[in-house]
Amino acid sequence: MKLTKAQKRKRVHQRIRKKVYGSAARPRLAVFKSNKEIYCQLIDDIKSITLAAASSRESGVAGANKTEKAKAVGKFLADRAKGAGIENVVFDRGGFIYHGRVKALAEGAREGGLKF
Repeated sequence: MKLTKAQKRKRVHQRIRKKVYGSAARPRLAVFKSNKEIYCQLIDDIKSITLAAASSRESGVAGANKTEKAKAVGKFLADRAKGAGIENVVFDRGGFIYHGRVKALAEGAREGGLKF
C-alpha cells in the first residue's frame, strides 16, 4: 500500500520527535504549515503546555507573499518569547522540508533573537 504525502510527513515527524524534546528552559518550536497559513508554538513537553504561539492569521502579520508572512510570524513569535523570558529553543520542523516557508520562519525567529 502506497503512503500519501501526509502519511509520509507524519512518519518523518514521528522520527524527529524521538530526538527533539522541549523543556521550560529550552522549549520546542513546533511548526505547522497548511496551503495558505503557517503556525508555530513554543511547547514545554515536560508540562505539556504551550508557552507562546503565533500564526499568519493574526492581524499583526503582514507580507506580500506566503514566504514573507512566514518570516514575519517568526519575528512575531520571537517577540512573544522574549516577553516570556525565553531565548533558547529547539527547532521542530514538523516533518516538513527545511526549505521555503519553514526556513523563512526559522530565519525570522533568529532575527528576532531566538537561538537554536
